[in-house]
Amino acid sequence: MSDSANVQVNFGALAPLYSATFLSGGWAMIIPTIPVLSKEFGVSGGGAAQVITAFAAGKMLGTVIGGVVYDRQGTRIGLVHTPAIAALAALGAVAAPWFWLLLLMALVLGAADTLGAVAREMAAIDQTKASQRGRLISSLHGTHTIAMALCPFLGGWLTELFDYRAAFFGYAVISALAVVLGYWIPASAPEVEPGKAAKRAGKKTSMASLREGLRGLSAVYREIRPDLRATYLSLVFATMVNQSQRIVVQSMLPLYATFFLNLSPSQVGMLFTVSGIVVFSMMIPAGYLMDRVGRKWCTVPSTGVPALVFLLIPMTTSFYQLAILIGCAGIAQGLSLGSLATSTYDVAPPHVRGRLQAMRRVTAELGSGAAPMIGGFLANAFNPAVPFYAYVPLLLISAVLLALVGKETLEK
Repeated sequence: MSDSANVQVNFGALAPLYSATFLSGGWAMIIPTIPVLSKEFGVSGGGAAQVITAFAAGKMLGTVIGGVVYDRQGTRIGLVHTPAIAALAALGAVAAPWFWLLLLMALVLGAADTLGAVAREMAAIDQTKASQRGRLISSLHGTHTIAMALCPFLGGWLTELFDYRAAFFGYAVISALAVVLGYWIPASAPEVEPGKAAKRAGKKTSMASLREGLRGLSAVYREIRPDLRATYLSLVFATMVNQSQRIVVQSMLPLYATFFLNLSPSQVGMLFTVSGIVVFSMMIPAGYLMDRVGRKWCTVPSTGVPALVFLLIPMTTSFYQLAILIGCAGIAQGLSLGSLATSTYDVAPPHVRGRLQAMRRVTAELGSGAAPMIGGFLANAFNPAVPFYAYVPLLLISAVLLALVGKETLEK
């Protein structure tokens, strides 16, 4: 367990952290452009959804890099440099004349997104006590959700007013603002494993050390207390399912809403806004529930409730029915706000927390990367409703593992 009992929250230092987290949700502006990209570049609806696949693949790449680099070098790189890279990549997407180049820019955006997210999360953990960890991580995720609620509508509006390029340009602008905020966020120093300070003294990041870190993942896993290893694996699987079902919603819901219900880009964006508002309303209750009652009270519903929602989405016939279901999914997502990450921080020893979080996130990104491809295949072969049915069993299995296999990690 991380020893942060004597850490006091620095609210002044958290202000730029929350602001940068809010801006990081700008990627959601791209979601309503998927049907437009299909027409603009002459690809199928399932093919256009591969923008989400590229973004997810980039997140996986960024997670692998970040887990090793942050444990060895701290978080400054993720706080400052990655939003700058995101701004440049978004501008590259604006000018991209070919769809494959747009996918490449989406991959870079995904890598920058996750590098920044992990850096902010680790910086936040170092500024709070373990007894307040759930509330802090929940509020950070909630702040991100505010942007995820507002930006789809903004992206849909910009796309209708101009074209899809305006949504990417908007993302470039807010990423540039995040660069400035990154300088004001206190960076976390690397945690050194006890007894290895002398060995690591003077060692710099290199490809050799990166490969060494990747080869040592098995040893990193064994750093977890034996009685908590099954809990960690349950959290890893749950993160994969939870993240991939959100990607299914991001990639398939616009197609279902557009081609089955004839909704406009702004209406599609409004659906995500409804979800974001509900998620944000759960931010404070979820944080207190995690810290006062238990982490599992948030993690288990985060996959159990979406299973029911996914069963019902293909039965909807109107914007309002779909909005109600998306709102219910938002309640479940609100309960999960940071709960999987918080539980992992509870389990992970401080000197390997970056790599253990990276292992969890990489597995999640593998699922996220596969979700749009599987969903796109099913949507093209059948219709955009089928991918929702396909994920129901995985969601149910995840809920059972969290409830029966995983241990409660809140120390009382």
